[in-house]
Amino acid sequence: MAVWAIGDLQGCYDTTRRLLDRIRFDPAVDRLWFCGDLVNRGGQSLETLRLVHSLRANATVVLGNHDLSLLAIGERREEEKRKVNPDLQRVVLADDADELLGWLRGQDLVHVDRELGWLMVHAGLAPKWTTHVARKHAAEVEAVLRGPDYAKLLRNMYGDGPSWNPRLQGNDRLRSIINICTRMRYCSPRGRISFEDKGAPGTQPPGLYPWFSVPGRAERDLRVVCGHWSALGLHISGGVHAIDTGAVWGGKLTALRLDGEDLQVVQVPGRDTPASPPRARTPRQDAPRREPG
Repeated sequence: MAVWAIGDLQGCYDTTRRLLDRIRFDPAVDRLWFCGDLVNRGGQSLETLRLVHSLRANATVVLGNHDLSLLAIGERREEEKRKVNPDLQRVVLADDADELLGWLRGQDLVHVDRELGWLMVHAGLAPKWTTHVARKHAAEVEAVLRGPDYAKLLRNMYGDGPSWNPRLQGNDRLRSIINICTRMRYCSPRGRISFEDKGAPGTQPPGLYPWFSVPGRAERDLRVVCGHWSALGLHISGGVHAIDTGAVWGGKLTALRLDGEDLQVVQVPGRDTPASPPRARTPRQDAPRREPG
């Protein structure tokens, strides 16, 4: 038996299949952990989502920002669905869209396996969040996504604020939790996220730190595996294992073996034709976002 965590797929179906072949994935005995962002930009989002859905008995998935955006698009009127990019349009207009999106909506925001000794999240954790606190707050969002008011949450999750405060309530609280778990890269020691700074460490303005190296951050009793930050590349340090290595941008798709004493990393080349980089947006606090980046 082997347990493999895999970085952001972003609709790169052919690359995903190559990686599963490379690690000799056997659904009879092995398990897969997917770090979120299964879809968008890679051109094969429908095929990728169908593949992971077909492996659901053997797979653990956490939601990324692009997955949540897809769920929100799935709740729009049909004429609105036809205005999104063709890759996501194929998903939301597919005959099996309800089944795929219903399954996706039931996935975790944070996954904890204490027996294995790992926590998985798409982007990061707030400086003061322990693993227990992270799981507890993620469960608040998951409960709404799986309940009757999920569409309201999907409509109201967009925006860069407010910064996390345990006294937050309602949509502000849920949005803040979502932003931490699915969009964080850099933040201040008090947990204010910089959404515009996406480069490698050393490129950020003074006063900002990678979320995993903020001074005074909480001690965490589990190793963390995450994705989201392709410019960071493969990063294994201080109990944090960031494995988004930019497959959709022509980088690599990475698998990290989680069981066993020695960490094993397996990579395959990413998308043959790199996706076009996203358009930069003008910084604006609390600006609505249609496809969180």
